[in-house]
Amino acid sequence: MIIKMARKLGPKTPPRLFGTFLSLWGPFRGAGIKITQVSADYRHIHVILKKRWSTTNYVGTQFGGSIYAMTDPFFMLMLMQNLGPDYIVWDKGAIIDFISPGRTELHADFKITDEILADIASHTESGEKYIFDLPVEVLDTNNTLVATVSKKLYVRRKQVQTKTTQSQ
Repeated sequence: MIIKMARKLGPKTPPRLFGTFLSLWGPFRGAGIKITQVSADYRHIHVILKKRWSTTNYVGTQFGGSIYAMTDPFFMLMLMQNLGPDYIVWDKGAIIDFISPGRTELHADFKITDEILADIASHTESGEKYIFDLPVEVLDTNNTLVATVSKKLYVRRKQVQTKTTQSQ
């Protein structure tokens, strides 16, 4: 229900409310994932993964699945907010590289720049699909690198139907 409300509001969702909706969403809440900051332009999101018994693995470090879950939808959601309804945006894949054990709360900063948006616009202006990777680092409370994640995204500009096309 929470996600349906955010989806219905779309780009009109105030950033703070967007972060709250996502933090309360069952899969994130249950996994100890919390969105602590969403910039007004949806170009920066800060996420934490709390250290709990339910997020740790057999050897007492943060579970890899939880680390991946904390990075899963954010670039896609940020692009959807920034590109608007004229674009189709999908997560297509990911590669995660575990660097060191996560023994504390973890955090990640997701950023979308003007250059990224311009690159997407130039690759999709004629309706072509554009598949590209965006990286994010997962750090512990000492800012030690725990994992790097490369998210593969698919973006395509929707076909614009003209009145001539519609009437045929």
